[in-house]
Amino acid sequence: MPLVLIALDDTLLDRSGAFRLWAKGFLDEIGAPQDDLDWLLSVDADGLTPRWDLADLIRERYALGIPSIDVVDELHEGPLAYEKLDPLVGCALKIATDAGFVPVVVTNGQGEIQEARIRRTGLDRYVADWVISEQAGVSKPNPRIFALAAQRVRMRLGGAWVLGDSPEADIGGAAAMALPSVWLHRGRKWMDDRFAPTRVAGNVIQGLSEIMATAR
Repeated sequence: MPLVLIALDDTLLDRSGAFRLWAKGFLDEIGAPQDDLDWLLSVDADGLTPRWDLADLIRERYALGIPSIDVVDELHEGPLAYEKLDPLVGCALKIATDAGFVPVVVTNGQGEIQEARIRRTGLDRYVADWVISEQAGVSKPNPRIFALAAQRVRMRLGGAWVLGDSPEADIGGAAAMALPSVWLHRGRKWMDDRFAPTRVAGNVIQGLSEIMATAR
């Protein structure tokens, strides 16, 4: 039973798409031009910018007379209203599971928020388990978080695949453990010459197909 360690954001769940939809509504709500959407997406940096820092940038740009904590709460809760599990992703996970693969989510982030997303979208019905960095006390690409994921489902880490969109956190983590990996390019080119993914795919469905093809 091959273990598949899968990222959450912009892999299993379309975090960027949900943030974009929220951002459009937010700009309308505060009376800001839609041309500012590119700026907001840029400073969000695919969620890598700390929420408090992003809140301060937004308050400063638009001279918002509300506390930073209110903006932080909006940044956490707003995009969640737009986030859904693609039924085709659920179907692909079920096919992989039926074929003997064991999908486990490995994600960086705050435990309460990430777990709520997994459960609220119904993703929990399609994966064997999950490990979240805040709860685990270690973040990707540290190999320990991947080892913890294997332990959660009582499997060995050897022979596992890593599937995700982050060159550093996902593919770098796989390279550190000498594990095969699939990188989701999302329209990007591979730029890192320290390591490289085993396979490249456009989305998680294609990525799972690439992994399942290796077992044929």
